[in-house]
Amino acid sequence: MKKEFAVIGLGRFGSSIVQELRELDANVLAIDKDEDVVNEYKDIVTEAVIGNTTDEAVLRSVGITNFDHVIVAIGENIQSSILTTLILKDLGVEKVTVKAQNEYHGRVLEKIGADHVIHPERDIGRLLAHRIVSSHTLDILEISDEHSIVEFKTTKKLNNKSILNLGFREKYEVSILAIKRGDQIIVNPDPVIKLMSDDVLILIGKDTDLSRFETRFGIDE
Repeated sequence: MKKEFAVIGLGRFGSSIVQELRELDANVLAIDKDEDVVNEYKDIVTEAVIGNTTDEAVLRSVGITNFDHVIVAIGENIQSSILTTLILKDLGVEKVTVKAQNEYHGRVLEKIGADHVIHPERDIGRLLAHRIVSSHTLDILEISDEHSIVEFKTTKKLNNKSILNLGFREKYEVSILAIKRGDQIIVNPDPVIKLMSDDVLILIGKDTDLSRFETRFGIDE
């Protein structure tokens, strides 16, 4: 059976999630208190509902506990975001992901039980900073306050050199989780393998070490 998703809040962030989920052929319930916005998406999603999700009765009426995953993408109204999240967890929704406006908002969401808190503006800023340092940094995923996973496209400085000789761990304290080579994924690659020009490296390490690595290898000579 298809997984059931509910997206609360149809601003830029919420609407982009809705569209991507539908592209993946998932069943999606969309909820927003703005009737015009709901009407815009009613033909895209499985079901569209006009409602204020700070009202527990609204969430009960749509059978919110039947959904596998609820995404709270409410925009600027932090109070509504927090109250909606609290009600969802009190009702027993298994998995709740919430968009945070800032660090304080994020900490509150974590304390009231949000399963996953995302900071899209902060994450975009971090990715932009890494791309400024190195145009070869393709993506970044924060896994803790100090550690990240980075996608890094091989540069001329890395091409045709082995992982062992480059000293990823010894010199930079950065590990290679996998190499994307065309349609192939090489997981936990052998240290003697030589890197190729179109390889994409999946790196993990401390942010400071990753930045040092990007500064060293991120610009082609």
